[in-house]
Amino acid sequence: MNHLPLIIKREYLTKVRNKSFIVMTILSPLIFVALIALISYLTQLNKDKVRVIAILDHAGVIKNTFENTENTTYTVLSNMSLQDGKMVSKEMDAYGLLFINDAQGISDISERIKFFSDESPSLNLINTIENKLDKTLTELNLKKRGINLETLENSKISVTIEQESFDGEKTSKIDSVVKLIFGGASGYLLFMFIIIYGNMIMRSVIEEKTSRIIEIIISSVKPLQLMLGKIIGTSLAGITQFAIWLVFGGILISVTSLIFGIDLSQIESPQKDMVNQVVSESELAVQVENFMTAFYHLPLLNLVIAFILFFIAGYLLYSSLYAAIGAAVDNETDTQQFMLPIIMPLMLAVYIGFFTVIEDPHGMVSTVFSFIPFTSPIVMLMRIPFGVPIWHQIVSLLILLGTFMLIVWFAAKIYRVGILMYGKKPSYKEIIKWIKY
Repeated sequence: MNHLPLIIKREYLTKVRNKSFIVMTILSPLIFVALIALISYLTQLNKDKVRVIAILDHAGVIKNTFENTENTTYTVLSNMSLQDGKMVSKEMDAYGLLFINDAQGISDISERIKFFSDESPSLNLINTIENKLDKTLTELNLKKRGINLETLENSKISVTIEQESFDGEKTSKIDSVVKLIFGGASGYLLFMFIIIYGNMIMRSVIEEKTSRIIEIIISSVKPLQLMLGKIIGTSLAGITQFAIWLVFGGILISVTSLIFGIDLSQIESPQKDMVNQVVSESELAVQVENFMTAFYHLPLLNLVIAFILFFIAGYLLYSSLYAAIGAAVDNETDTQQFMLPIIMPLMLAVYIGFFTVIEDPHGMVSTVFSFIPFTSPIVMLMRIPFGVPIWHQIVSLLILLGTFMLIVWFAAKIYRVGILMYGKKPSYKEIIKWIKY
């Protein structure tokens, strides 16, 4: 009799009714949203803080170089020594003192600029000051050499290479970035799902084994059915939890923004000003148009179908290994010696995906590892946005499914013997003997 549907139902209901599962399903989005809200709130508090930068220019070169911003006020000190400038800066509670020492040449001035402060200054602030001084001193140096700045600016030529395939399909530089984002997100999501819910399957097997419940269950159910039922049931519980997180988290973010008036979009990074400066100096409309063009050029239908198939097959492959490890040991401490062979292929796949696929998606390394079953779920998902023949995807998927069936067969043998073994930490040699039984 086929007990697989009953086992799947039992595993699923056992997981979703578990108190820790319910608590973490509710608590995780709350913690996540609370953390985001706290960061946003602290960012807004920090945003209101105005830094005062004192400037002592003995060289007389800055003039209108520095303009006050919403968060930074520049105060120019004059007719005083460096020592007096330091004292005045401390008295006015300035964030720091920018000192430009006098010198005979522009290049000499650039080497005699110092910033004094009580605390280590912000990297973003120092970069901003350096960029403004670079521009000012460069212009002064050009004028000194008799070069007309307006003529020089008008002489600059911006080159934008139009990219087009031999079939006439237009592309752009941003295409690779968009493809990397979609491919990387797919691969990383699968990686995290395997790590989180694979461990859940392993712990579930260990719990049933140590509680001796498994001895009763195994008397009427085949080990292969029990293992598959546990894998599928736990996977469905994981998908349920993930879906609840998405819906509940989205609702919480909206409610938090409305009730507490916290603008989550105001979260800033130290690099935001530099990014904004680059964006403001570029043709933003062209960039947006290129992004949308790159998005529409993505094989979206192929991506969705391939993601579902490779995601399921890859997860089932690794889940069977996690279940076999759980059956072979008595506690989570003993699992450490067996985890490395599982984690290493996953880490290798992520490394190849982010460092090889983006550079050469159709190269030998990327192609070979997209067919190796232990790395193909991640590598192939990251290659597909760059255009992979359908027959390559089908062959890779068939190899992955065939390997899954083979691994399940081996894992079931380990599961059959290991599930009833207690009080002994097995070695690799003993596990190989179990497979031969």
